[in-house]
Amino acid sequence: MTNLLEKTLLTALGAATLSQKKAEELIQELRQKFNVSEEEGKAFLGKVQDMARQNQEKLENLAHDEVKKACERMGVVTHDDFDKLKRKVAHLEKKLKELSPA
Repeated sequence: MTNLLEKTLLTALGAATLSQKKAEELIQELRQKFNVSEEEGKAFLGKVQDMARQNQEKLENLAHDEVKKACERMGVVTHDDFDKLKRKVAHLEKKLKELSPA
């Protein structure tokens, strides 16, 4: 039954992290409806919050990877690439100044 509750709650939360107030409300609701102790409710809530946080991190990583792939397909230059080019241009300008008579 706990697994069903976890899945239902995660679905309802939309993989978002609960605020402290909402967490306290949820613990009270669990205590009333399912006759669980406060400790069990807190443990359950902690587990659900950890799962939500992990899912959020996974979604952020997936989004980052997809944006990176899209930028690569479009030929968008990354900050690292741009910085490398700036250093290379600065180096070439320095060499050019050294070779040119003043």
